[in-house]
Amino acid sequence: MQFNVEALEIPFFAQLLILLVLARFFGEIMERFKQPALIGEIMAGVILGPTILNFIHRTEELKVISELGVFLLIIIAGLEINFDGIIRSLKGRNIIISLSAFFIPFFAGFFLGKIFQLDIMATIFIGLCIAITALPVSIRILMDFGKLNTPLGQKIISIAIFDDILALSILGIILDLKDIELSFFNISKTVIFTLFKLTCFVLLIIASYKLIERFSRKENFIEEKLNIVLGFLKGKESLFAIFFVFVLIFATITESIGLHFIIGAFFASMLISKELVGEKHLNTIHNTTNGMAMGFLAPIFFAGIGLEFEFSSIENYPLLILIILISFASKIIGGYIGSRMAKQNHKTALAIGIGLNARGIMELVIANIAFKAGIISLEIFSMLVIMGVFTTICTPFLLKKAFQLVEE
Repeated sequence: MQFNVEALEIPFFAQLLILLVLARFFGEIMERFKQPALIGEIMAGVILGPTILNFIHRTEELKVISELGVFLLIIIAGLEINFDGIIRSLKGRNIIISLSAFFIPFFAGFFLGKIFQLDIMATIFIGLCIAITALPVSIRILMDFGKLNTPLGQKIISIAIFDDILALSILGIILDLKDIELSFFNISKTVIFTLFKLTCFVLLIIASYKLIERFSRKENFIEEKLNIVLGFLKGKESLFAIFFVFVLIFATITESIGLHFIIGAFFASMLISKELVGEKHLNTIHNTTNGMAMGFLAPIFFAGIGLEFEFSSIENYPLLILIILISFASKIIGGYIGSRMAKQNHKTALAIGIGLNARGIMELVIANIAFKAGIISLEIFSMLVIMGVFTTICTPFLLKKAFQLVEE
């Protein structure tokens, strides 16, 4: 039953206050039941949004705050993840997991769209939304469980990064193809150009990593130079500002070449280590970022996911049910099959498949881009939002059980 209170004009900061208080309240309840706080935060958005009370809607201002929450969550994760570990986890057979975890769900979603006779662009976007993993959500779940920096946690994150980069690259190609004549020459030219942009960014990351690695060999070299700069600057929180400038440069580069900003922010923060800037500076950066994210911006972001629910536009319930079931099953199966092919044991393979299953923000980003571009309808968009929320809510419960099995 929906209670309509749209007649009430609620100022923006009052909306923010109500959303934050309810998100933290339900998040605290979930924490006390040994579950990730993000489940309660999403529930707060569902209760306040169009699904139940219709009290708060996801305005442009709330979207901006949510984006900042994603940005800081990504930075926290990047600071806690070892770059060398990520590289190792993608070598050899591990690349099989990434490809299997992406293409099995992608083709499952694609064929579902074909069965329901949707147009080719909408069909491809359904496949993309089912194939993608919500990197920020997976990071938050693993952080809540204390598993982010374990070998299995790093493997899940590295596969999620690979799949998200692949999905966003395909997204860039499709958006570039949307307004041109679909001839073989035009398609080939667009694909080659997008792959060129992606290759350039990867080379930039590798070059930056090699440069930082070289400076790190000189003991305390960058830390000493950083201390000189901080001694010269008189403004408050200069260290934090310098760090954010560094991260924003990479985020700007990825946005400029058609990739999502979180990819650049994630890799930039991964490049920062205690060997580079010193343990004291790294702790200061981490504590300040963590306080801003976990105390304010992240709860608003996850509550914002709940605000995206819109049941009233959905009429094709068989398609909705199949999108949810196929998205849930195909991602776990894709991760499991790839892991088994990479010689992982049964329990680890199952944990990897489940860990990749949350969609959340990344799936909503792609769905929103497609909706604004007129590629998918409001009904399809609403279905994809529900699928993203459903998989995000279910994944922590299942992943907790999967980790227990692995530890046994």
